[in-house]
Amino acid sequence: MGGIPPNIRDILHEKDIKIVETAINIVRKGEEQNIVLRILGAIAVVLHAGEFAQLYKKLGRLHEGENIFTDIDFIGYSAQRAKIRKFFEDFLKFSPYMHILLITGGKRLIYYSDDKNIHIDVFFDSLEFSHTISFGNKPGKGRLELCSPTISPTDIALGKLQIHQINEKDLIDLIVLFRSHEVAAQDEPDKINAKYIASILADDWGFWYDATTNLKKLKEYTLMRVKNGKLKEQDGQNTIQKINYLTETINSEPKTKKWKKREKIGTSKPWYRVVEEITR
Repeated sequence: MGGIPPNIRDILHEKDIKIVETAINIVRKGEEQNIVLRILGAIAVVLHAGEFAQLYKKLGRLHEGENIFTDIDFIGYSAQRAKIRKFFEDFLKFSPYMHILLITGGKRLIYYSDDKNIHIDVFFDSLEFSHTISFGNKPGKGRLELCSPTISPTDIALGKLQIHQINEKDLIDLIVLFRSHEVAAQDEPDKINAKYIASILADDWGFWYDATTNLKKLKEYTLMRVKNGKLKEQDGQNTIQKINYLTETINSEPKTKKWKKREKIGTSKPWYRVVEEITR
């Protein structure tokens, strides 16, 4: 994936375009120094919209005069933590937020541009929100090289499905992601790997519970959007077929002993992590 595709550029405001271009440029400059960084979050989702970018407007995810992005999220490997700090602080001249560096022991970094207009989060190895998504900790031995400049569509899907309290924006993001990507049984740069997702969920009952619950909500939401005319029937049917395929793959994946043991406890005990917002 190169710069911003024209059809995606068309749905963005000028400020959003600048932020996305900055994110892509940081990944490219990192690559020139053999540093692996990949874009996460809303920017990653939008960059994967492809020919279906206009669905964001049709489904009400974008509003006239409203910017989408407030920050840039990256993930890298902890084996390159020192190089990444030097890259942001000495090469790019971003200012570190020392408080988060101290309280996380370097597991997460936050940077600001000099004018405070660009805010950057850098995570390492995994995302630990409602549930954990792991990427590996060394270049060449993890998942970050599967796609560029963002994480893979498979990992984007996992990032949305792990949310305990999923909201309408997340559901719209998933509709666009499913509509714009094939769901397959292997890792390919532009496909959602159903088998990989199923294998992750088969070892973690809590993650499985929230992900399958969210897939049910996604299917219901998609049908509702077709019914109210905001989503064409063809787009809705295509999305639902993929949801069904992923759900069937998850259901058929053999569950581990760990999963079965946790299943017996069910929802009588918390099965997700409470996510706390960091005050900057």
